[in-house]
Amino acid sequence: MDWNLVFFFNSILLGVGLAMDAFSVSLANGLNEPCMRKRRLFLIAGTFSVFQFLMPLIGWLCVHTVAEKFAAFEKMIPWIALVLLCFIGGKMLFEGLSKKECEEGVCPCEKLAFGALLVQGLATSIDALSVGFTISEYNALQALVACLLIGVVTFFICMGGLWIGKKFGTRLAGRASILGGAILIVIGIEIFLTGIF
Repeated sequence: MDWNLVFFFNSILLGVGLAMDAFSVSLANGLNEPCMRKRRLFLIAGTFSVFQFLMPLIGWLCVHTVAEKFAAFEKMIPWIALVLLCFIGGKMLFEGLSKKECEEGVCPCEKLAFGALLVQGLATSIDALSVGFTISEYNALQALVACLLIGVVTFFICMGGLWIGKKFGTRLAGRASILGGAILIVIGIEIFLTGIF
């Protein structure tokens, strides 16, 4: 594979495609935490971008080392994403439904725990492992650059999702976590159905 415009264009397109689940989850996180500060925006978007950078790189390494074992694991990816996202989404739904109405439209701002953020990052990027197969003809440096581009694209897309979620989360007051939880469950089901069929 040569260093040309097609290489960079394909890497950016891969980043856009892979970032869509992370965008939706970022949107849900923004809805759930409308008073999120800039530092947390960067932390959440950065976490998703790191996972989206690492997973294709791990996939590439698997192709070049233990491809047979990775192929067996690949069948479990949709199930893992479904369980993780439905668990987090269900928790958000339950908390949103059991929450009392906010007084005068002002609700406490609930922060996403760091452990839950890591689970979200893993769940939304686990399907990116299979991208290691699509970039298997790249040498190590090209694979690293392609994965970096995927990570950078994911960061900016997730920042957009968080920003949009924050704007609408403020308007939805206390019911935003219900919508956010439902979004996570739908994403989990979508990843599962896409992976199975």
